[in-house]
Amino acid sequence: MDYDQFIFCLEAVTDVETNTTTEVVKNLEQLAFEQGITSIYKTCDTIEGLEESLNTLLHEDHNFKDYEIIYLVMQGEGNTICLNEYYYSLEEIAEIFEGKMKGKIFHFANSKVLDLSEEEAQYFLDITGARAISGYGSAFHNLTSGPIDKAFFSLCQEQDDLVEIVEELYKKHYALCKLLDFRMYY
Repeated sequence: MDYDQFIFCLEAVTDVETNTTTEVVKNLEQLAFEQGITSIYKTCDTIEGLEESLNTLLHEDHNFKDYEIIYLVMQGEGNTICLNEYYYSLEEIAEIFEGKMKGKIFHFANSKVLDLSEEEAQYFLDITGARAISGYGSAFHNLTSGPIDKAFFSLCQEQDDLVEIVEELYKKHYALCKLLDFRMYY
């Protein structure tokens, strides 16, 4: 099955010069092979690298409108991400991409706990123009969110209604959704 919506994955690494095949890359390859969902994978080790990668996607990729999901695999907690031992708030990230992410879903892997107040989530959505922000309330570093991320991405391809996507995800993967505390702000 071919989809016309893609995933843009940005993974935080210690050094972008080091070329390593991570579990995230393997999961994205498996998603492409099994379900035909196309993705672009990039790494970053600084806030400038994050900004440059997303700006390149935004300004130079003619299929940008087809990238429904911005998948961020990075450390952090609550309202921050961590790149190269520096913490950045989601408000700072929102201001970098002000009005540029219309209709996108920002999804965080469970390497970062996503715990936002209603005001923080709404600010991020309003400033970026994003459709939703999702992730997990529990990190469980010995348990990756890869399998549930793949299920979520697949549901996003099949359905448009965010409430239905979350309900279906919980129906099919209740134990993992509860364990990792899947959440979506929209």
